[in-house]
Amino acid sequence: MNKLAISASSLLLSLMALSTTSCNGTSSTEAVADANTPTAAADSDSSPSINIRYIDSDSLMTHYNLAKDFQEASMRAVSKIEGARQSKTTEIQKFAAAIEQKGRSNGYLTEASYNADMQKLQKMQSDAENYLANLSRNTENELAQQQLQLNDSIENYIKIYNASKGYDAILFKAAGVYFNPALDITSEIIEGLNARYNKVGDAK
Repeated sequence: MNKLAISASSLLLSLMALSTTSCNGTSSTEAVADANTPTAAADSDSSPSINIRYIDSDSLMTHYNLAKDFQEASMRAVSKIEGARQSKTTEIQKFAAAIEQKGRSNGYLTEASYNADMQKLQKMQSDAENYLANLSRNTENELAQQQLQLNDSIENYIKIYNASKGYDAILFKAAGVYFNPALDITSEIIEGLNARYNKVGDAK
């Protein structure tokens, strides 16, 4: 997402570059005199302008169906990890309590049998830690891939969209301090993204 956004400072530099005119070797006095002539004013009026539009990324993430599906998948993945953690914790605590109860009731006839249960408890703890670590790592990888897919989907569609519009730049709202609301194309982008996403879903 960050690589789609053009920083405000970069935009300012672009505007400065476009508005700068060459003095063609004339002195500063001549340049000032030329600037006061009608010709200079006409040249200034003919300077190219930048045609910009912007997108509200928060609204995009809220209403783009692919983003919503990925958000739901993320919540399910987090819930799965938490469920697995609770299940493993309960299992280990239950076995540890059984060892303690057995010890209090003199249920261990030999030290070896007690040590065997303690080793089993330690293995349960180690196995649980490894399982949860692998589950978390796999989930992180899946979510990272989903984020890449989401970014690519948005970026590719914006390129397709702009092919017919010809805007000089399409920014995310966070890239600037203020944008004229008339430049907002968020709804158009969301509509196009969802139409394409729904079409792909129907084809499956």
